[in-house]
Amino acid sequence: MAFSSNSSGGGPMADINVTPLVDVMLVLLIIFMITAPLMSHKVKVELPQATLDSKPEILVPPVTVAVKSNGEIFWNDEKVNKDLLEARLAVMAQEVPQRQLDIRADNSTRYQIIADVVRSARVAGIRKVGFVSTPER
Repeated sequence: MAFSSNSSGGGPMADINVTPLVDVMLVLLIIFMITAPLMSHKVKVELPQATLDSKPEILVPPVTVAVKSNGEIFWNDEKVNKDLLEARLAVMAQEVPQRQLDIRADNSTRYQIIADVVRSARVAGIRKVGFVSTPER
């Protein structure tokens, strides 16, 4: 408790106790002193600058493989089975320039089915595999 030293009576003292404020500020100072060196990057990398003025023209259209939630596979909207898909992927891998493979799948499609399609594309030698999704709103 703070006691008044003046003789005007026993009224409360109007001074602010700054000790808790100083304690909090010292703790914050120590935290920032420890974390500030961790925020800086140790390795300096000069990133390349983008020089693309316009979108590049797509010379060959991509192939779209759609996978439904029940496991049905469609090659450009034509239903195919696993063997026919692998055969078409092998033919596509031999094309020059190689087209991109776009994979579309339902929201409820199991990941294993999609992974099998991607694995088949990689085994066949497809270098460009993309995933098609709806944009966020």
